[in-house]
Amino acid sequence: DDAGFVGLDGAVNVSSRQFERGDLPDVVERALGEVGLKPDRLHLEITESTLMRNTKVTNATLEALKEIGVKLAIDDFGTGYSSLAYLHRFQVDLLKIDRAFIKDLGVSPEGDAVTGAIIGLGQQLGLTLIAEGVENKSQLEFVTSRGVSRVQGFHFSKPVSAEQLVELVNWQRVLKSEAV
Repeated sequence: DDAGFVGLDGAVNVSSRQFERGDLPDVVERALGEVGLKPDRLHLEITESTLMRNTKVTNATLEALKEIGVKLAIDDFGTGYSSLAYLHRFQVDLLKIDRAFIKDLGVSPEGDAVTGAIIGLGQQLGLTLIAEGVENKSQLEFVTSRGVSRVQGFHFSKPVSAEQLVELVNWQRVLKSEAV
């Protein structure tokens, strides 16, 4: 908010080591207090392989994080130890479709079908979907035409520093105001 980006969410990748230490909810709550960020603006991204290691501990940790109010995302969905039986039991808000599925869009009907099925599954579970690794217009059109509302990838920008991000967002604001 200090940089003028009111309403933007932030996402943080959680390593398996951080998740398994057992103090993640305390660490998150303390960090939110230090930076003054509203909990619902923070998305914690946890890989599905991390979530599947010890499902009893996983559920307890996810419940504690949900009580704080942060949003939870399954990162790299479809590449780990995916268990559809557990997917609906985890208290997650977002599903990040791994770039492995996105890169194969348009290559084969089977690849398109699998990606479409993942999108449909996420929608049926009421999850916000994020397509990772969108690199071209046809990939973007495929996922957005099926209702994926969030995308990330080189089609938009290579990774940038915090300072470059501020410049990029401000530049986009200028372009939008000039177009009006």
